[in-house]
Amino acid sequence: MEVCVQISKEIQESEVVNLYRENGWSSAQCPDKLIPALLNSDTLVTARVNNELVGLGNAISDGSLVVYFPHLLVHPKYQGRGIGRKIMQVMQTKYQSFHQQMLTSDIEAVEFYKALGFERAGKTEPMWIYAGDDH
Repeated sequence: MEVCVQISKEIQESEVVNLYRENGWSSAQCPDKLIPALLNSDTLVTARVNNELVGLGNAISDGSLVVYFPHLLVHPKYQGRGIGRKIMQVMQTKYQSFHQQMLTSDIEAVEFYKALGFERAGKTEPMWIYAGDDH
């Protein structure tokens, strides 16, 4: 299986919605907001197998100091094959000189992110106002 991981904003609404739906993310219910959000990201990284979208990650940044990685998804049938790691490596390479790389992780993914060098952010607590129902 050859995986093509690259920075690319060439995405189709139906393939993105399918990926989010397969992962149980509530964003799949509002593609009119999801697609522009992804396309307006500072960086969007896609992973494809035989031209099928099997993963994506995005970054929002101030361009100099701080980058936030809000989404990283891999289709469930492709998880555990290093695709998520490759997506994050592309983004971390781009932002390696930044003072702060941030993300919020579900408990199931904490060990994955620790393996990529992330650690708990001091004594901080994540906070949000959230309109979804999947967390």
